[in-house]
Amino acid sequence: MLVVGGAGYIGSHAARVLRSQGFEVLLYDNLSTGHAELVKGFELIVGDVTETDKLTAAMKRCEAVMHFAAHAYVGESVMNPRKYFRNNVEGGLALLNTALDAGLRHVIFSSTCAVYGVPARVPIGEDTPRNPVNSYGVSKQFFEQALASYDVAYGLRFVSLRYFNAAGADEAGGTGECHEPETHLVPLALRAATDHGPHLQVFGDDYPTPDGTCVRDYIHVTDLAEAHVKALAYLRSGGSSIALNLGTGSGHSVNEVIAAVETITGNPVRKQYGPRRPGDPPVLVADPSRAARVLEWKAKRSLSDIVSTAWRWMQRSL
Repeated sequence: MLVVGGAGYIGSHAARVLRSQGFEVLLYDNLSTGHAELVKGFELIVGDVTETDKLTAAMKRCEAVMHFAAHAYVGESVMNPRKYFRNNVEGGLALLNTALDAGLRHVIFSSTCAVYGVPARVPIGEDTPRNPVNSYGVSKQFFEQALASYDVAYGLRFVSLRYFNAAGADEAGGTGECHEPETHLVPLALRAATDHGPHLQVFGDDYPTPDGTCVRDYIHVTDLAEAHVKALAYLRSGGSSIALNLGTGSGHSVNEVIAAVETITGNPVRKQYGPRRPGDPPVLVADPSRAARVLEWKAKRSLSDIVSTAWRWMQRSL
């Protein structure tokens, strides 16, 4: 199994779950945002998706590919769309064409709920119109459309997994979040509960939600990784190409996440409330029922599990 972007946050978790279930795993990553130390003990080829000779050699050793190699900062994508279209679109097409030429016919794609933009209603089902509002979401939507076209033309079958808010860390402590800059709420709140981290910036406390802060669907990264392995089994058994939401089906507000961090760490979260960020919907929650039906998958881990595993991981570097 080839995991492209396998030294990153979600890719490294997927690699561990794949290996735990008996798969031989080959990782491919240019280490621009990934970290070799997260995947010690795995075979890692350092290369870019545009290095087609190197990628072809890797793909010829594998029967399927999981694609995690994308830039994923929403704000950066607005300020620097060229970077996102070069990597996520041009690089993605290079990967897709290389897979096709190498004879691979199964692709698991790391997509995002950002393809929906600002939905008219929640929970969000897969039939919700895709109307992304930033270059990151547009780039992911483009690759989904490319996959659909390659399915029709070449018989390349895929599962496109649209994540909601990935969070947490490997329960065995082997891998976790190492983003820089860090933009995710859980690690930022954890840092703000220590003596070393800056205050947490909370964007908006006047939303039409129970406590005024944004509500999001937080899913443990290991639950995500397990869904990828089930998606691979689905394709290997002859399943048709499909897009699936990965979430818990319930939401937690920013203040609820802060409260969970304070409970787990035993420390107050130093925070500052400010104005809303433009384009932030009040509520984003998945309808994961299709994934439950198609993959027989359901998120098992709670918000407390997310925060506690992330806290154990962070304590290793304090």
